[in-house]
Amino acid sequence: MNAARGAWQRGGDTGMADLSTTWERELLEQFSCLTAASDEEIHPLEVTSESSDNRTSLLHLSDEVLLVILRNLDPVSLLRLGSTCSSLFRVCSCNSLWTLHFQDSFRVSLSYTHARCPVMAKTAFRLVFMWRSLFRNIHCNPALQEKLFVEIQLTPHKYWIQWLVLEESVPLPSVRLPCCDVEKLWGITRDLFQDKFKEKTEDCGTIKFEWRELYNFALEHHGSISQVFQHVLGQHQNIDHADLESMYHQYIQCRFQWLFTYWLFHQPAPYNKQLRSIFLQWKKHNKRKVATWGETLCDVRYLASLHPITKDYWRGRLARGDESVGIQMVENYFSMCKSLLAWILVRDWGRLKRRKVYEDTLDGVYLLLRREMQETLIEHERFCQVAKVQLTRVCTLEETAANYVNWKMIDTLPYYKLYLLSGNAVYLGHVKGFLRRKRLIRDWIYQEENTWSRQLLPDQLYMLLEFDTKISQESLHGDSVTAQLSRLMWLYLNSGQELYLEAVQGMVLQCARARLNHLSTLPACELRGLGLLH
Repeated sequence: MNAARGAWQRGGDTGMADLSTTWERELLEQFSCLTAASDEEIHPLEVTSESSDNRTSLLHLSDEVLLVILRNLDPVSLLRLGSTCSSLFRVCSCNSLWTLHFQDSFRVSLSYTHARCPVMAKTAFRLVFMWRSLFRNIHCNPALQEKLFVEIQLTPHKYWIQWLVLEESVPLPSVRLPCCDVEKLWGITRDLFQDKFKEKTEDCGTIKFEWRELYNFALEHHGSISQVFQHVLGQHQNIDHADLESMYHQYIQCRFQWLFTYWLFHQPAPYNKQLRSIFLQWKKHNKRKVATWGETLCDVRYLASLHPITKDYWRGRLARGDESVGIQMVENYFSMCKSLLAWILVRDWGRLKRRKVYEDTLDGVYLLLRREMQETLIEHERFCQVAKVQLTRVCTLEETAANYVNWKMIDTLPYYKLYLLSGNAVYLGHVKGFLRRKRLIRDWIYQEENTWSRQLLPDQLYMLLEFDTKISQESLHGDSVTAQLSRLMWLYLNSGQELYLEAVQGMVLQCARARLNHLSTLPACELRGLGLLH
């Protein structure tokens, strides 16, 4: 979690992550089965069948016209169109189209005019896209870290470190490499790092390099970042990329779990302890499962299920499935929780009230922002702004309920959530009407003329008439007398129609008379045993 968010009323500043485009997130699934196009030049499309009418289809258009149209498609749409038939596959694989997408996505231009790029633009896009997807999550990808660091000196793994020169910032320690390897891997001539020879080392023939140095050496030697990309891609044109594809498959399957686990358990001290406290604050949870927090056997999926926003992230439902933007949104949400919790704890409230204010406020924030969270990043300040509004509405509902028992009774009402979402006073009026009508039922049964019926009613029916009895959704179903009375009361409490109140009263009196008739048939000894005869 980011440090020091600032006061609750002001909110703090958080750096906004770069939003990925819509198509980029979908490419995670599309590129797993993408095949490269051939190097053949594009020829006019051959139409194999004549249209039965005079309408012109897409395949009737010339290549030139098609290319103009296809320039407006994003990479995902281009892939999908190319998968429809062999003719469109050939046109959709054109270098001119993918060169534009390469430029837009990686800010690097590929040249197919004077100096021909060694691989097709579509293939280059595919390889770099897979590499960048893996590299940007290297901090939570132990398998890739092992290939780039632990086994970096082993020859089979030099395939992986070849990619690193494409990155200006590499979060790995410095490395010792033979000069010949530097030349082979990145094409950097030895004269650029002659000064490094002055550093005497125990390992003869190896020099210690910082990754930023290697990047600058490659840039200086090749002249531009575009040439660096083309050199690395040229080195890979005849290499089997099965290892990259395998790791990419694993990444697209596990990316949400990896990032969530890393975020949850690898916060710097003391925020790690704070995050755990906030994550579990007033949440019903399995103590046995929580006891393994951060350990290898920890049930991370269970922890994600404790909050609706983390459950959504685990399922890839935040920020259009972008794992990096989604995890930042989760971080912003819990930063807001920290501010909200600090504000609530300084109030002169009892523990039960504090807990319910906190829970209902968070529920309101999630309900209000759920659709927005599915589309884009929500900053810490936006969360705090909504939380303040929701907190005010929750406190208004608490004041309307007058006490904790009433408050718990109304929190399942549809009007309760509608007021949280909209703040419309009409819904608050419905809540007040519900409580007023519940009080009317209770006052009616306690009238003096109803004393006899009150004493004859079975306990389960009498409890329904009490003011503080909560009518559950489960009790509304069935043919029992309790279910029938519950339905009548529910209709009256939510509609205010007097005919339902009359039906409730009639049913209560009918049940009391039936009980009285039954008791009148019993002998005196049984009545004494029931305590109904002195």
